[in-house]
Amino acid sequence: MRSGFIAVIGKANAGKSTLINVFVGEKISIVSPKPQTTRDAVLGILTKDDYQLVFVDTPGIYKSKTYLTDVMMKTTESAAKGVDAILFVHDGHAGVTESDIALMKKYLALKIPMIIAYTKTDIMPKELIPEDAKKLYEAGITCDVYPVSARKGTNMHKLEKALVALVPEGDKVIAEDIVSDKSEKFMLGEIMREKILLKFDKEVPHGIAVIINKFERMDNGVYDVNLDIICEKPSHKAILIGKQGAAIKEVSSFARRDMEKFLGAKVFLTTYVKLKEDWRDKPGLVKDYGYEVKKDL
Repeated sequence: MRSGFIAVIGKANAGKSTLINVFVGEKISIVSPKPQTTRDAVLGILTKDDYQLVFVDTPGIYKSKTYLTDVMMKTTESAAKGVDAILFVHDGHAGVTESDIALMKKYLALKIPMIIAYTKTDIMPKELIPEDAKKLYEAGITCDVYPVSARKGTNMHKLEKALVALVPEGDKVIAEDIVSDKSEKFMLGEIMREKILLKFDKEVPHGIAVIINKFERMDNGVYDVNLDIICEKPSHKAILIGKQGAAIKEVSSFARRDMEKFLGAKVFLTTYVKLKEDWRDKPGLVKDYGYEVKKDL
């Protein structure tokens, strides 16, 4: 039996959350094509008869601009130091730059067993893969590189087996019927945030937080969910609500469907849009909304 924690590290939008969701077989982390989608360290647990891999999905790495993003980057750094292995996820479709190589070397320097998942191979010319592999080798990247496509399932089994070999022998660290450390309440907030990320462009999604005020299953089996969508600019509030409330109704409808799928039951959803100007730069509000630096695992 082998088991251990694996930090999933990489730049924003490299495909970390998608990779974990495919491994685990359930939606553990929300996914969108935008930076700042993952804000917290989320555990996804893959349990088989003879091994257990506990994936730590971390916020994507990028230059910090607010107090919130600074907290997110510290969360990533903390997660990387308390694990048995690192899965560095690189967007192969984006090519390989000097900054990519520098980042890989930074985590290799931690002396923690590491593998690179070279992702999105299904949407790039195949002849570029060996060219990039050579570039990494010549730059001194000594760990194994696995070209994969999470969407197509390409090489995912090989990557999984390679990760199993990196973790130590030992009993399961988490009960086998658990697939994530996050509560249903947390996941409902993330589902709402995901739909906002997908519907609205550019700056608006980055400045929102979702707070669940009420999460209760009624006698008839329907879940009563009441939540606040926090935004940081008056113009954002107007965009989120839309003309005669059309925008918030639409995004709430999309979110409710996914919530019902996740919970396996009907959901009565009530949403409010509230303004807290520049909340991402206010430590007290960042903490109140659930974003704190997590201690090493």
